[in-house]
Amino acid sequence: MSGVREGEVLAGKYRVDRVLGAGGMGVVVAAHHLELDERVAIKFLLPEVLTQGDAVARFAREARAAVKIKSEHVAKVTDVGKLENGAPYMVMEYLDGSDLSAWLKQRGPLPLEQAVEFVLQACEAIAEAHALGIVHRDLKPSNLFVVRRPDGFLSVKVLDFGISKTTSPLGSGGGGTLTSTSALMGSPFYMSPEQMQSSRDVDSRSDIWALGVLLYELVTGGPPFVADTMPELVLRVVQGGPPPSLRTKLPGAPESFEAAVFRCLERDRSRRYESISELAAALLPFAPRRSRISVERISGVLRAAGLSATALALPPSSDPEEKSPQTATAASWGQTAGPKRRGSWLVAGAVTATLLASAFAWRATRSSAIATPPASVVAAGFAPPGHTEEPVTANVNGVQPVTLRASPVVTPSASPPTVAPALAAQPAVSVASATPAKKTAAPPPSRPVKVVPEARTKPVVAAIPVAANLSAASPPAAPPRALASKPNIFDDRK
Repeated sequence: MSGVREGEVLAGKYRVDRVLGAGGMGVVVAAHHLELDERVAIKFLLPEVLTQGDAVARFAREARAAVKIKSEHVAKVTDVGKLENGAPYMVMEYLDGSDLSAWLKQRGPLPLEQAVEFVLQACEAIAEAHALGIVHRDLKPSNLFVVRRPDGFLSVKVLDFGISKTTSPLGSGGGGTLTSTSALMGSPFYMSPEQMQSSRDVDSRSDIWALGVLLYELVTGGPPFVADTMPELVLRVVQGGPPPSLRTKLPGAPESFEAAVFRCLERDRSRRYESISELAAALLPFAPRRSRISVERISGVLRAAGLSATALALPPSSDPEEKSPQTATAASWGQTAGPKRRGSWLVAGAVTATLLASAFAWRATRSSAIATPPASVVAAGFAPPGHTEEPVTANVNGVQPVTLRASPVVTPSASPPTVAPALAAQPAVSVASATPAKKTAAPPPSRPVKVVPEARTKPVVAAIPVAANLSAASPPAAPPRALASKPNIFDDRK
């Protein structure tokens, strides 16, 4: 086991617990970080591989590629080092779950929607790899590991960038020419025709081929190209006919879904999807609603890397509450969205100004009517025009003085004057009288004087007792009227 034993402590902080898996070149063990109290996974190269310089270089390249990709759908590399015997090791996050190869063996084919969601999550990681100039070259079910996130949803992690190829200095790290022209690198069932002919003559479209094979297998239970021998398989992939109908193995599958998968499997790579973002957009209609964010991330990563000539035109969202990036940005900065919103602000401002002007005019009119009445009621009648008269104050039987003021009424009333119930038998002078009486001193009343307010649209009439020698032409007294329900606004005793 690459010179390590269970219970052994590596680098003074990693205690080896158990073996998780082994392959042709290396082994993966579960370990415990003693200082952080955290479970980790450690990958080693097998002793017999240490003499192969290209294998050691590929191991180091896998660590560099994984650490450059920041997507949550890639197993994180946290540390690297060498054992005492010189064997390199790589410390990764510990994953609790199973790969899709084991999933297919235990549960059979996946529902179409779930399979598409898993592939779109893997595409997020592959999009970042392609943006860095890294081609995975070994996408298959055993390299897609399914874990459960803290929120309960399932998430895919892409593993094993060990045979990845770099096509740019950004991702190469000096190791971009390790694979010879004749070397066969990858898993034959998932290799593209050009990869079978020359492992160096590949680009990002080889990963798109592998994703098409993956999708086909996840929903039907088996790969599209099968054979008993390796030469026969290569011949079928490179020169054979089209793959078996997907809808024959999966009745009810949409024709457009089958067309998307078969476009990934075009032998002429110029007829495949040009980028992962195009493939993701084609798969979006068959994915759950939450997968739209994966497609947007894929498009954004490739656009930021300059690998997309134009912005990816995604189908419109069916969520009425979902905002476009432009709308969300404008809202966050308090900007308006266009002429319609500007017009509505103008209308609202005009209505507000009109309401304020009306309120101020009403308040001014009301204040003027209360503070500066045009006439004053005196004991014997009206004051002459232009004459300002002091209000009449009466102190009746030691009760608090009552001040009488006339309301601003200039129009004669068509209705008979209103008289207080206690004074019904006495004559009264109406404010609406056409001939003002001569100003005389009013005798002190024998009881409190009450003024009856009327509605604003009617003249207000104040009645007070007068001397017995008033003109007989005075209008007769009106019958009494109950006023218990109306407040006396002139009574200061309240």
